[in-house]
Amino acid sequence: MNYLRGFTPWIAFAAVSPFGWQWAAVTALVVAVALLVVERRSGAAADSLILESSTAVFFVALAAVAFALPHSGLRHYGGALALGWLAVTAWATLAVGRPFTTGIAKRQTPPEVWHTSVFRRINVVITAVWAVAFTLTAAALTAVYAEGLGSGVSIALQVAGFVLPAKFTARYPERARARMAPHGAA
Repeated sequence: MNYLRGFTPWIAFAAVSPFGWQWAAVTALVVAVALLVVERRSGAAADSLILESSTAVFFVALAAVAFALPHSGLRHYGGALALGWLAVTAWATLAVGRPFTTGIAKRQTPPEVWHTSVFRRINVVITAVWAVAFTLTAAALTAVYAEGLGSGVSIALQVAGFVLPAKFTARYPERARARMAPHGAA
C-alpha cells in the first residue's frame, strides 16, 4: 500500500481547504514537493513517482490560479478539479503505454517479473480501474458541487473514489496471477 502515500498532498489539500483554497493549494504543494524529495532520496525511481510528480504540477498551477483569482468560481470545485487531474494523469499513462502503477509495482516485486505479460497486464488493469474511478468521482463531484448537495455527499464520494480502487488494487494482482498462470501455477 505504498502507493497511498502519494495521496498525502490531496489529503492535506482537503484538510486545509476550509481555511482558503489558496492556503490549501500551497500546503498541498509543500507536501507534494517534500514527498518527492524524500522518495527520491530514498532511492525511488522516477517512474514510481508519476502521481507524485503530476500532483506537484497540479498544485503549482492551482496555487497560481488561487492567488491570482482568489474569488474564482473554481474554488468551489477543488475536489472535482483534483480528481479530474488524477484522471487525466492516469489516462495519459495508459495512452503512452506506461501505466502509472508499473513503477510502484516494481518497488514491490522482483525484477525478473517486470517484463512479463502478466505483470504488464496487471498494471494496465489496475491503472485503468484508478482512471475510471478518478473520472467518475470527478464527474460526480462536479454534479454535487453544481447542485449544492453539501460536503457530506462530497466526502462520501471522495472516500468511495479512493477506497474502492485501493481495495481492488490490493486484491487483484494475486487473483490475476493465479488466473493467468498456466494451470493455476504462479
